[in-house]
Amino acid sequence: MLKRFAFLSAFLLLVAGVSAQQDTLKYRISLTDKAATTYSLEQPEAFLSEKAIARRMKQQLPIDSMDLPVCSRYVEEIRRQGVGIVVTGKWENFVTVSCNDSTLIDRIAALPFVRATEKVWSAPGANRPSISTWRAELANKPTKYPGNVYGTAFDQIRLCNGDKLHEAGFRGQGMTVAVIDAGFHNVDKIKAMKNIRILGTKDFVNPQADLFAEHSHGMMVLSCIGMNRSHVMTGTAPEASFWLLRSEDEYTEHLVEQDYWAAAVEFADSVGVDVINTSLGYYTFDDPSKNYTYRDLDGHTALMSRQASHVADKGMVLVCSAGNSGAGSWKKITPPADAEHILTVGAVDKEGQLAPFSSVGPTADGRIKPDVVAVGLNADVMGTDGNQGQANGTSFATPILCGMVTCLWQACPELTAKELVDLVRRSADRSAFPDNIYGYGLPDIWKAYQEYQASDKK
Repeated sequence: MLKRFAFLSAFLLLVAGVSAQQDTLKYRISLTDKAATTYSLEQPEAFLSEKAIARRMKQQLPIDSMDLPVCSRYVEEIRRQGVGIVVTGKWENFVTVSCNDSTLIDRIAALPFVRATEKVWSAPGANRPSISTWRAELANKPTKYPGNVYGTAFDQIRLCNGDKLHEAGFRGQGMTVAVIDAGFHNVDKIKAMKNIRILGTKDFVNPQADLFAEHSHGMMVLSCIGMNRSHVMTGTAPEASFWLLRSEDEYTEHLVEQDYWAAAVEFADSVGVDVINTSLGYYTFDDPSKNYTYRDLDGHTALMSRQASHVADKGMVLVCSAGNSGAGSWKKITPPADAEHILTVGAVDKEGQLAPFSSVGPTADGRIKPDVVAVGLNADVMGTDGNQGQANGTSFATPILCGMVTCLWQACPELTAKELVDLVRRSADRSAFPDNIYGYGLPDIWKAYQEYQASDKK
């Protein structure tokens, strides 16, 4: 069971070095500056893709020092201390390294450009389960519903009037979505998913792994957005294109997964993604000293939350699960759901009633969370055997809404990322009196589109 799911560029250095798979320790090395950069903000094409530059220009967003890659001279000096480079993060200016000897980190900490170091992973004991490469033999005979092009998934899009946007011709064409998750088991083998437009994949946990042989959670998430089989199952953005990215290591729970996630977000930026879906959240870890408390839910404490708060500033929309802790002792949203300028999604049933497990807000600094809700109780998904099924979790409310947000942005192309987030909130049925259970409520995607049209004609 997946734990706590609410759960090319020059700047992304995934260098072999000392083998990260054999090392027993990983550390995040936070850097002081980018003073030794060999790049210039006057020549962004050297470190940003054409799509990433175009996105910023369209939304009148600056290309600033955050976009500059981590200084390669600093990375090389760190590597020379005897560690391997795992990932780098330019927005938060860090390098994640692997080693077997913690004294190497002491040497790294003494380097003049190092601000701080933190252990983010240690190898589990000998009983760690091995990564499975088992592949199911698929039935691949999904049930057909002759009377409904959406199949059983109709209600989960109807509740937000997303079907009306589809009828108007907005089904995600020309839009790119990144799904950051734990694995996409059998996506490449399920016949009903063969026509999903997958642009590429990348595994930040283990670059040598088969992403399609890992956990099935990402496969189910993807099906909510990308399914495009008429009368079998139609997702909420069936004609969008997708990048499938793995950042969750389901075998352990350590801070390093946030480093992987941060790298995945920057990769998504680099390949021109418009919308990011993440059904991940963290608040407890294998090392209890790293656990979060409520006061940490301020959008700036967890690395993931800081990274998520940057996403809209780079012209992308992040749709994030609120968490599944509503019925437990924690109850609250889980990072990165506390981030700013994102859409944090809680779960309801197909009648619009709150799912008891849906995590609640507010953030520690008093912001409304979740932002909105969508169907996450008995949500319709594809199973690893190629047949339709149902699943519970804000993990599925999130992609259901994510696809509709993607189609809405296709229909409202002049909006910036932050304007789109605000429009979705305003369209929701509790927007006049938001609370920290439903947030702004159930979005009405068709109403949002009509508001955009009316304002565009003024």
